[in-house]
Parts: sequence; C-alpha cells; structure tokens
Amino acid sequence: MKLGRLTEVDVRELWKHEQYDFSNWLAEEENIELLNDIIGLTLVNIQKEVYVGAYRCDLVAEDETTGTTVIIENQLECSNHDHLGKIITYASGLNAKVIVWIVKEAREEHRSAIEWLNNNTNADLGFFLIELHAYKIGNSDCAPKFEAVEIPNGFIKNGKNNIDQGELNKSQAERLEFWNMLNEYVTAQGKPFSIRKAPTKSWYVISIGTSEAFISITLANKESYVGVELYIHDNKTLFDSLYSKKDIIEQETGFTFDWQRLDNKKASRILHKINGLNFDDHSNYPELMNSIIDKVIVMKKTFAKYI
Repeated sequence: MKLGRLTEVDVRELWKHEQYDFSNWLAEEENIELLNDIIGLTLVNIQKEVYVGAYRCDLVAEDETTGTTVIIENQLECSNHDHLGKIITYASGLNAKVIVWIVKEAREEHRSAIEWLNNNTNADLGFFLIELHAYKIGNSDCAPKFEAVEIPNGFIKNGKNNIDQGELNKSQAERLEFWNMLNEYVTAQGKPFSIRKAPTKSWYVISIGTSEAFISITLANKESYVGVELYIHDNKTLFDSLYSKKDIIEQETGFTFDWQRLDNKKASRILHKINGLNFDDHSNYPELMNSIIDKVIVMKKTFAKYI
C-alpha cells in the first residue's frame, strides 16, 4: 500500500484577500457548515461587511434556533491587538452574544486575552479564537480545517470528560451524558443532521432550514419518555396549515403526533413521544439513540416539504 504525506498549505495561497476572497467563501452555505461544526451553532442570515461606526465587521450572522447574533472577524495572518480591539467594538455595536475570531496563527498573548474574556464576562457572552489551516496530500485538492484554540467556558464545562459533579446536579449530569452519547451516534451515522454542543438542559435543538420552526428533542425523565417535536416559534397559520395535512404527514412519517396548537401561547408544538427514558437505567440507551435519529431524519424530510 502506497501512502501519501499530509502537507500544510499556506492559507494565503488559497485566499489572497480576507474581505473579497475568504469572507465571500466562508459566507457560502456549504462552507459555513465547517464553522458550524466547530462552534455548535447553525448560522443563517449571513451579512457581509456590516458597518459599526466607521468600521466594518467581516460577517454577521444569526443562530437559527436561538436568534443569537454572531459576529465573525477574519484575519489571515497572526493575531494582533488591532483585531482584538475590533471584535470587542463590533460585539458592543451589534449586541452580539457570540464572537468568532478566525486567524492564521494565534499568538499566546491573544489566547490568554480570549481566555480572560471568557472567564470574566457574562455567561451569555462567548468568545471563540479559531485558527484556519489547510492541507493536501500530493497533488490533491486543498482541504481547509478550522481548529479551536480558545472556546467559551460552557463548552469546557459541558465536555464529556469534564463533568464536575460538584457543579452539576444529578439531572444535569444525566442530560449531559445523554446528549454526548447522542452526538456520538449521530457522528457514527455520518452526521445526517448537524450536531450541537451537549447541553445540561432538557432540550436539544436541530435546524430544519427555516427560522419559523425547528426540531427539538426533549428529555422527560419523570414521565419516562423522550420527545421529538416540531417547535413553531410564533406562527399559528403555519401550525394550522400543517394540521390540515395531519393524516398525510403521519402517513409519510409512519408515526403519530400530539398536535398542540397552544392557543394561549405564542408557540405551537407537534410532538411525538418515545417511551423508555430512565436516568437510573441506561441499558436501552442505544435503542433510544437510534430511534431518535431515525425519527428526526424522517421529520426533517417530511416537514420540510410543507413549511
């Protein structure tokens, strides 16, 4: 067997100009997915060159499931103080909650600065420092790769191997273990849908390509079920339209739903329950994982046709 040698390519050979080349490339849907995999969000509504006073932020986006404003500052060179100041200015001017700073090489002092910001700012505010690299084998096409250098504290605290039982209660720890296992199963199946960082909360959201709704997986341990639902933010007309196709949708998915219009609330839910959740007995977790993934895939495909 003949094996090639992996070699690194200078990213400046691929993108000559940050604004006109790299930012345009990153803003494309198939490329922003590479970044989504690193930061655990689903970025949509991407705007380029957004003015903040006399300056312009490279990219401004929105997390599809939470509506959080995300800014992305690109620097295809070593990190410097000028860009560190810019990301803080842009975050303030645009009221961003997630700040992504992409560099060719992160200097140690800037790694420390981003770590300090993550340790000393509001828990809802998160800073990412990400290095951009590119590789090829022989004469192959170049492959870009984002490598996280510094990430928000929540990503560290919620990491699979960093569960501090002193910080998490039993329910939070059990949820975290469940979501980490789910991410492993989704990855093993080739990521049929984008995974997100494992939360300690009881829900896990999945984008379906519209800001009107998303799929939510919910853990109801007391009621012994896992819920897989279409959650509609604030659109009763959409719910009514889908409900008018109830029989068709349930026939196409192969399972039934609890159709909750929730007239006294903004949101509406279309819920399917998978019984068998028990935080004290994980023996059926593999079965639950596969059932969740199968149903999410079917729901994404089916509901996308009618939204």
